[in-house]
Amino acid sequence: MKSTLLTVATAVLMLGATSAADAKGCIKGAIVGGVAGHYAGHHGMLGAAAGCLYGRHHAKEQEKQRQQSQMNGQGKL
Repeated sequence: MKSTLLTVATAVLMLGATSAADAKGCIKGAIVGGVAGHYAGHHGMLGAAAGCLYGRHHAKEQEKQRQQSQMNGQGKL
């Protein structure tokens, strides 16, 4: 439990070093990755970092799809 709290605290500190736009998706990914990493061999920090990166990637992809669907809905390609 102590390790999981440390992982979450580290993820929050990582977010402090990034801007708000870059952090989109990072919190959820870091928490999920940290917990998964902790239970998969006590690698919570590594899991949190990987989860943060994946969360940011996923948020960017969703934003790109949202922009494309808006452009297609207005008749633009």
